[in-house]
Formats: sequence, C-alpha cells, structure tokens
Amino acid sequence: MDGDYIVGGIFSIHNYMDTVKHNYTTIPEPLRCTGRLDPRELRFSRAMIFAIEEINNSTKLLPGIRLGYQIHDSCASGPMAVKVAFQLTNGLDPLFYNRDNCSRSGMVMAIVGESGSTPSISMSRVIGPFNIPQVSHFATCACLSNKQQYPSFFRTIPSDQFQAEALAKLVKQFGWTWIGAIRSDSDYGNNGMASFLKAAHKEGICVEYSESFYRTHPRSRIKRVADVIRRSTAMVVVAFAASGDMRILMDELSREPTPLRQWIGSEAWVTDPDMLKFTFCAGAIGFGIPRSVIPGLRDFLLNLTHTEVAVSHILTEFWEDAFDCRLKKSAATDKGFCEGTEDIQNLQSPYTDTSQLRITNMVYKAVYAVAHAIHNVICQETNSTTHCDKLSRIESKQILSQLKKVNFSRNGYHVSFDSNGDPAAIYELVNWQESKSGSLDMVTVGYYDASLPAGQEFLINKNLTWMEGRTQVPMSACSDSCPPGTHKVLQKGKPICCYDCIPCPEGEISNATDSSDCFSCPKEFWPNAEKDTCFPKPVEFLSFTEVLGIILATFSLCGACVAALTAVIFFRHRTSPIVRANNSELSFLLLFSLTLCFLCSLTFIGAPSEWSCMLRHTAFGITFVLCISCVLGKTIVVLMAFKATLPGSNIMKWFGPPQQRLTVVSFTIIQVLICTVWLVVSPPFPMKNLTTYKDRIILECALGSAVGFWAVLGYIGLLAVFCFVLAVLARKLPDNFNEAKFITFSMLIFCAVWITFIPAYVSSPGKFTVAVEIFAILASSFGLILCIFAPKCFIILLKPEKNTKKHLMNKNQY
Repeated sequence: MDGDYIVGGIFSIHNYMDTVKHNYTTIPEPLRCTGRLDPRELRFSRAMIFAIEEINNSTKLLPGIRLGYQIHDSCASGPMAVKVAFQLTNGLDPLFYNRDNCSRSGMVMAIVGESGSTPSISMSRVIGPFNIPQVSHFATCACLSNKQQYPSFFRTIPSDQFQAEALAKLVKQFGWTWIGAIRSDSDYGNNGMASFLKAAHKEGICVEYSESFYRTHPRSRIKRVADVIRRSTAMVVVAFAASGDMRILMDELSREPTPLRQWIGSEAWVTDPDMLKFTFCAGAIGFGIPRSVIPGLRDFLLNLTHTEVAVSHILTEFWEDAFDCRLKKSAATDKGFCEGTEDIQNLQSPYTDTSQLRITNMVYKAVYAVAHAIHNVICQETNSTTHCDKLSRIESKQILSQLKKVNFSRNGYHVSFDSNGDPAAIYELVNWQESKSGSLDMVTVGYYDASLPAGQEFLINKNLTWMEGRTQVPMSACSDSCPPGTHKVLQKGKPICCYDCIPCPEGEISNATDSSDCFSCPKEFWPNAEKDTCFPKPVEFLSFTEVLGIILATFSLCGACVAALTAVIFFRHRTSPIVRANNSELSFLLLFSLTLCFLCSLTFIGAPSEWSCMLRHTAFGITFVLCISCVLGKTIVVLMAFKATLPGSNIMKWFGPPQQRLTVVSFTIIQVLICTVWLVVSPPFPMKNLTTYKDRIILECALGSAVGFWAVLGYIGLLAVFCFVLAVLARKLPDNFNEAKFITFSMLIFCAVWITFIPAYVSSPGKFTVAVEIFAILASSFGLILCIFAPKCFIILLKPEKNTKKHLMNKNQY
C-alpha cells in the first residue's frame, strides 16, 4: 500500500526456499519460497497492516499523514532476507539511476522484522550502513545487542541473554543439576544456548550433552539427536530452538517410544500453539512474552472477503490450506473449488487464535515505535495542536536517531529501548497442562522480571504440572545430594555434578547439604557422632565425684587419720621407753608433717584454680621436705647417739634438741625459698589442655616454670638420698630395736616410689597425671608411717612386755 512514508515488513511466512542451481552462464531464476505456510507468521504480517491502518485513522499520531507498507516473505532464509532487504532499500528497480549518491536510501523509512535471528543478522548487515532502522519483533539473539556490528537494530522482544539467564535460574529454582541441552543450529540457537550454558555453569548446573540440529538437516542427523535424548540419564531437557526445528525433532521422537523427560523451552517454541499437539511433552515449562490484548485485531483478521483473498497469492494459499479447496484453477492439485460458503469465523487456526497475543503484540509495538519516530521528526506541537509536514523530505538516519528516544505506552504496554536497542525483560512462566478434554493448554503460572533484585525475579502464583501430569517436582541429578556430615569428592573424568559422598574426617563437620568441603570445629568444640554439629568438648579433671577421685580422697583421709591416731598413741605413751628412745619431739613433728602430706594430696583433686595450682605444688614440696628433714634428723640422732657411747666422745652436746630443731628448720626454709622464687618468677596456673585428647578438654595445672617444679622435686630427692645413705650406714648398729634399719626401709620405699613416679608422670595422659602424683604422695607417705611407726605401735599396743629399757638395751635379744 502506498503512502506518504513507507514502512517495510519482512516475515517468515514460509519455512523453506527453493534451491537455485547456478551455472554462471545464464541469469538464475528468482528466489522463491516453498513449503508449508505458517499461519502465525501470516497473523504477524496482518497485525502490521492493522497497526498501520489504525495509525492512519488516528488524529493524535501523525495526523494528516498516510503511512504505506511493503511486506515481503523471507522464507526464514538468510539469502531471501538479504534480497528483500535490498528491495526495500532501493526499490524494485533493477538498476541504480543515481550513481553519484548510492548511500541515500531508496524507499522505506524503517523495516519491521525479521522473525528469526539469522535472517535479521543478514538484513542488519545490509541496511545498517545506510542507517535504515530495523525493528524486530522476534529476533532474540543476544549478539544483536552489539551496536558496533548492528548500529541500526532495535527490537521489541527481550534479548536471549535475559531469557538464557532466566532459564538457568529456573533450572536452579527446582533443584535440577543434571540436564540435557539441545538447540537450533542457527544464530538464535547457538548464541542462546551459549549464554544459557554460561549462566548454568555459574549456577552449578551440569550438562550431560549438548546437541544441535536444524530442520534442513538429513533425517539421520535428527535421529541421532533423538537417540541421544532417549539414552541419556538426565530427566530434564532444555531446548533453545525455533518452533520449526522443534517440530521436526518432536516428529522424530514420536516415531519410537521415548522415556519421560521434563522439557524446558525457550520462548520461540514453548508458546507456539501448534506445538501442543505433541502430548508426550505435557508438563513442559518455559518463558513467554506476556499475553496482551489488541482491541479490534480479531475483527480485522477475520474480515477477509473472497475478493480480498483472491488478489493476494499469500492469502489465497492460506485460504486454500485452511479450507482444503482451491480458489483458482490449478493442475498441481486435486482439490475442489471453494464454494464461497467457507466461514473464517469458525476456523480453528493459529491465524485466528487471538487468545494469547504475545509476539503479535511485539509486531504491533514495533510499528507504533516507527510511527512515533516519524512523528517526532515531521510533526510539531503548536497551541495544543499537532501539525505534520507531509512534504518534508526526511532521511532514514533521522528516524534512527528518534527511535533511540521513543518512550510511549499503547494499550497499557510500555515501549522504549535501552542503549543496546533492547526493551525491558519481563516474561510469563508458561506451563503445558492437560485440560479436562485431554488436550494440552498453555497456562501462565507466574512471571519473571529481570529488573527485580537477585532472588526475587520469580513470582509463581499457580500450581505447576510436571511430566506425565505429576504434581511432584521430578529429580534430575547425576549424584544424590550429600547429607550433612559428608562432603563431595568429584568422580574422576566426570562433570562437577558427579561426585561421591565421603564422611568428614575426624574433628571436622559439614552442616549443609552438598558441602564441597568439611571444616574444623573451634578449638573447644568437637563434632557429634553424625559430624554435622559442633558441641562443646566435655571438660575433664580429677573430681571428688568420680570413682578414682573418691578412692584417692579416701586413702588420703585415711592416711591423715592413721598419722593422727599414731600421734595420739605416742602421746598417750610418751613416757614409755620406746617413745622416749626414738626422740619423741622429732617423732611428733614427723607425724604432723605426714598428716600434712596426706592432706595436701586433696588439693590435687577438683577443678584447678589459680590458688589451688600454686598451693598443691608448694604445699606438697614444703610438707615433704619437712617430713624428710624430720627423718634425716632422726637418722643423725641415731648415728650421733652411738658415736657418743664411745670413750671420750662428747658429740651429743653438738647435736642436742636445739640443733635438731635448727636442722629441720634450715632444710625446710631452703625449700620455702625455692617455692617462693618459683611463685614469684613463673607460678603454676590453671590451663585447658586441648592437645592430649582431641575430643575433650583436660583442666590441669601448668607448671609455669618447669625449672621450679623439678628444683622442688630435686631438692626432695637430694634429702631423701642423703637420708637413705645415712640410714644405710647406721643399719647395723647394735640395738634390739634399730631405728636406722626402719628408716632405711622407709627411704628405700620413698626413693623407689619417686623414681618410678617420674616416667609415669611424664607419660600419663590427662587427669591420670594428677592421679599418679597423688598416688606417689600417698604411697611414699604410707611407706614412711608404716616403716617407721608401725613397729613401734605394734610393741606399744600388742607387746608391752618389750616396751622396757632393759629390752631396748639388750644387745643379745630382739
């Protein structure tokens, strides 16, 4: 249709183009479209005509201006799209008449189309250098957003970059990590799938296979793709393909039984009503352009008269296919003539289906975008009236410049373009659900808005139906999820989604499903048996409430009681010869120190504290030195006593009671000084031992200064050895009751206990270190009291007849 300004249109009304053989000797025949006519594409082209007529009747947009159009069929083919792009650019003349200026556009202000990405790319490379704007309604390849290569390209449908990311998030939303991928072997499919795979990789999704195909490929290639789908283990198949390609693949899958698969589709085929005939794809989900309403369009589509159809070979072909008759005589068909009673109002066809106007609305908006751009160039607002100059000569580059700025709404749908020529990305989530009649219907179950914050893009407001009418989300994973307490270990040579679940090592946990690694608990915590939670480690120390602590405390108290009882016995019989003969003052002091030795072992039981740690080691060291000093004093007294019996000896006057007291005090003060220096420089302190056991904490007293500790023990050992040597020297002195002999035995036990203590103390773990120390204190204390005082108590209590001076002095009896 002619007009003041012409708008071009290119649609894939047919799916194939005749193959033209070139012999390079004659002019080749013109390119012709063949194959089945696509009623939906015909509806797109008719929607463009409807929009232009609506604009021509408008009093606000381009008032007084008449738009014309030229609409061509590209056959979904790149070569045909390039041919018609040249025709729209330069007119139908076979030659350029203006050879001096070949850059000026010939006929159209802008072109609406094409439906496919590959033809659109071919077109854009032709018309881009001439600054002729192209507004596509269905070319979604993300590559077309590159303004360096396609400076004049715009589209009213979102880029596949958004759809690819949305598909990856959709797969992630339902927990699928193991999928198959198929695509059209075209710019649309290859670029769209590349974007999807990149987004899927970021989401941690693995692809078992990725296959490409095209409707013109031989059947063997299509069958190979179908067999890959049948043999695969992935339950989910993501198909980024054009509807014409998917129709060929679905036909092939229908030939043989195919395992159930959950289909995830791109907008190009999942919203095509013609695809709903493949019922084995029930439950398919995908994204679609939001449905819309275009008032008056249905009446326009159905308002076809025989006369109007007869003058258009495209409408004629549609009419004959739809009603299975022929309007004109043709030898190539055996169809009967149309009777004239055919009623398009009752025709069930994608052409007449206006219930889900999705891409049709994109065509409608594309035409209005071009019209607004022309309006902004030739029209001016003066006093609330719009005046348009139909005589003004405008260049297509002016339309290109204004298209970048358009910003309007039509029928409630906003139209604008970003810097890449793309609109805002909003999709409907479409689900193929079985109706009561058994057929498949496209049901909108939610929305996706790419402009919303991450994690909030999806809004699902209806229940979804999955493959075979299931209500539960199907599972599709190479490996089952690893429960908490385990971590994933990748299987060699397989994708990252294929792994084994290995229990966490000792001391480590994982508290989430599918953990890639385990992590250690904090120092004072330890995993539970399932290795999914850290619990505080049990604190362990030698307690008064446990059996070992009770036993040791009992022996300690019993020892103190034995020492006290012995002191009472000695006090009651303090005037008896055996008590007087054994230096009663040192005996009582020794019994007192032994009582303290028994009691100081109690300080080793219970939770260590700052004061108990300092007290237990210093009290132990001082009381034992006091004890050994008393024994040493008794040994020296025995030796001096027998030396004093020699003629002319007055040695006893040099080791009388004052000297004995001074000896004990002197030896004890040295130990007190050692302990004082230890406490001042680096005293013992409570600590949590986290190294001896991995699964529990040992509360113990750190030595502070190891030198101080071993100095205390060394001094005790030095006195004990000295005492032992003196006792050995005095063991054969003539006496019926040889005190030195019993001291020798006591020192022998004492030294044996403490020599054994050292390796046992170093090697004992945890609270048993304390138990060994207490045992050494009690054993050496019991050794002293039994060896030194038990024989005397035996005579005092059970053999009183031997408790006489005569018996003690009798050298021939024992």
